[in-house]
Amino acid sequence: MSTYRHTQFGTVNVVFIIAILPLVFLPAWLAGAAPLAWLILVFLLGVLVVFYNLTVEIDAEYLRIAFGIGLIRKRFALDQIDSCQPVRNSWLYGWGIRLTPHGWLYNVSGLDAVELKMKSGKTCRVGTDEPAVLAAALREALDGARSAQE
Repeated sequence: MSTYRHTQFGTVNVVFIIAILPLVFLPAWLAGAAPLAWLILVFLLGVLVVFYNLTVEIDAEYLRIAFGIGLIRKRFALDQIDSCQPVRNSWLYGWGIRLTPHGWLYNVSGLDAVELKMKSGKTCRVGTDEPAVLAAALREALDGARSAQE
């Protein structure tokens, strides 16, 4: 049973891809490079389908994230997470899946995230448009997981 589930629409990704689509597709098409134009179109639509949203779910064992239609997923075992806190990312970190000075970032839009500090010492960030709510839900799940272990 899920204790938290939220899907954030990737406004930045969707707007950016839709905006650049005609800028790269049409010149290739008009230059007579139809195969290249179709390749560009398929690639950009594929990126759009994969990164149009980010779903974050917490249950009794895992924090799970899934991009778009679910081709790219990641899960974090709650018993491996030491702590979490809301953070704000630099706009330089971008969107998608990135390696930043703070560890891996999984994000589709905006600058807000929740930073996970793992028991291994590593950190990573999960982008969200409701960082306080996600952090509170994750802390509650972590407390529940720790109580179950005792």
